[in-house]
Amino acid sequence: MTTVSLTVNGQSVTADVDPRTLLVQFLRDNLRLTGTHVGCDTSQCGACVVHLNGQAVKSCTVLAVQANASVVTTIEGIAEGGELHPMQAAFREHHGLQCGFCTPGMIMSAIDIVNRKGNALDEQTIRAELEGNLCRCTGYHNIVKAVAAGAQGMAQAPVRQAAE
Repeated sequence: MTTVSLTVNGQSVTADVDPRTLLVQFLRDNLRLTGTHVGCDTSQCGACVVHLNGQAVKSCTVLAVQANASVVTTIEGIAEGGELHPMQAAFREHHGLQCGFCTPGMIMSAIDIVNRKGNALDEQTIRAELEGNLCRCTGYHNIVKAVAAGAQGMAQAPVRQAAE
């Protein structure tokens, strides 16, 4: 067993883990943060995206020990004071989901896109940037609309102290 210490959604966490434990397993099994999903076991689908030190990563490709001393934000950590993050609100408002399985990874990826590319995103950029996130239910049209609206919402939202 190896001891890992990290900050998850603003809270310090220390645990003993098998060195082969994936970050997604640690989040789901040890911390019971089940919003991060495992959809493919091959790092293809993006359902497991979290922010690691402020950048989107597929948590099924990172060992928990690699995240030692890092800051992790999951879908459970982006709402503030009972209020949805602007990207979450945009997905709800623009019907950017059907079954919801891929939604946490889509939202975490979308926030990262805005953080990297800015708030003025066109459809082509959104579609290209979401290429590593698969949705098996929708045709992506409403997801793209939701990301664009969420980007604008993030521009208008007061500056938040992120756990990243």
